[in-house]
Amino acid sequence: MAKAVLTLSSKNYGAWSLRGWLMARLAGLEFTEKVIPPDDPSMKAEMLLLSASMLVPSLLHSGIKVWDTLAIGEYLNEVKPKAGLLPADAKARAHCRAICGEMHSGFSSMRSSLPMNIKGHFPKFKVWSRAQGDIDRVIAIWKECLATYGGPYLFGKTPGMADAMYAPVVTRFLTYDVALDKVCAAYCKRIMELPAMKEWVAAAKTEPEEIDELDAEF
Repeated sequence: MAKAVLTLSSKNYGAWSLRGWLMARLAGLEFTEKVIPPDDPSMKAEMLLLSASMLVPSLLHSGIKVWDTLAIGEYLNEVKPKAGLLPADAKARAHCRAICGEMHSGFSSMRSSLPMNIKGHFPKFKVWSRAQGDIDRVIAIWKECLATYGGPYLFGKTPGMADAMYAPVVTRFLTYDVALDKVCAAYCKRIMELPAMKEWVAAAKTEPEEIDELDAEF
């Protein structure tokens, strides 16, 4: 059987692509990557934050095409149930879906003012008040999950769909030097130490500088 194909955009700037890719890695799905060029309309839509629900990333698996990151996560949970992308407990699973949905549809101020840029680093970055409100909400979500389910990941001992949904936020906090308490800083370190995240970051750092709209220092 042919491997699945995951269509992606930029690894340096593509927050939604990272979410879909990381879910596939955590699920243990074998896939090949198809990276669309920088001038593709879908690529520009993702890079410029025009929509959270697009055709990038998209997954082609066993003749089935799935797009939109949440749909990809739910599909992977169905075909790879032993990976535990979603919690086994119904209450925890509902909680997981809720915070994943919140990430999918919310946090627009944070996403627009702190766009993902893995190669960038902006010490002492000044965060405006609306974005800070989003940051505070992310921190509250993380602390509640880590306290409720015992860590080290948001829903227990293994990384899952929720961790993938919030992984681009982890990179943003590092890029823009966001101050964190010990609990959240440790969680960020844990996510960045995942082998899959190391693989993604290494690829992002070798990516050509081709997206002029996002080259400005904030």
